[in-house]
Amino acid sequence: MSLLSVFSIAKAADYSEGQLWAYKTRAGEEKSTVLINKIETHQKLGKIFHISVDGVKVKNNHIQGGVSSELPHFPVSEETLNKSLTKLLGKRKPNPNYIEGYNTWKSAFDAGKAGIFTISVSEIVGFIEDAINKQ
Repeated sequence: MSLLSVFSIAKAADYSEGQLWAYKTRAGEEKSTVLINKIETHQKLGKIFHISVDGVKVKNNHIQGGVSSELPHFPVSEETLNKSLTKLLGKRKPNPNYIEGYNTWKSAFDAGKAGIFTISVSEIVGFIEDAINKQ
C-alpha cells in the first residue's frame, strides 16, 4: 500500500461535527445519509458520536403513513462509523431534531441505564425498525 493510500485512509477517520456521509445502507435506502451532530469524549468509551440518519424507509405502525424517513438520534462508537461510512458528502448544521433524543439518552446514560451502539448503521436501522414494531 502506498503512503498516499495510508494517508487517505487516516484522513477519512478524522470525523467531525457537521459531516454528512454516505454509508453502507440497507437495500432500497441507497440515498440515505448519516449526519454527525455532536461528538463527546468519555473516559472509558472514548469518542461518542451522536448521529442522525435520513432517507431511510423504516416501517412504523405508530405513525400516519406507516414509514419513518428520519431517525434523529443514535449514540454510536467510532467502530460503528468505521464499519459503515463510505464517502464524505459535505458539511451541514446539526439536525435540530436530534436534541430531544440526545437529552433523553444523556439522562439515562449518566444514570448508568443507557449505552452506545457498536454495530453498523444499517444494523442499527434494522434493530430500531424491529423494536418500533414490537410495541
